[in-house]
Amino acid sequence: METLRLVLLAIHLLSWAFVVGAWASRLRTPVPIAKGVWHAAATALVTGLLLVGVREMDDLDVNHVKIGIKLVVAIVVTVLAFAATRKGDRAPVWMAHAIGGLAVLNVLIAVLWQ
Repeated sequence: METLRLVLLAIHLLSWAFVVGAWASRLRTPVPIAKGVWHAAATALVTGLLLVGVREMDDLDVNHVKIGIKLVVAIVVTVLAFAATRKGDRAPVWMAHAIGGLAVLNVLIAVLWQ
């Protein structure tokens, strides 16, 4: 079970890294969102849920308030990324900044909230 948890954690972290990196790389370009951000956000969302499930199956403590807040933020990021991807080049710049900022917030919550 530990191997599964580590694989899911690696995929989860790489997905968030892609979302943040894609946002940072587009800060000075006219195209607000990179293709693939929606897939990375959805992957981060699903792997996050699977990580909680694996933790629950091992009868380990889970901070449900923290997980709930992270889940809401991840859902908002995923929905915004989907909407921005559908709009393509017509997506407003605020969507890209909201996606990137909320992704950073989600990572900070994970790291700083013990």
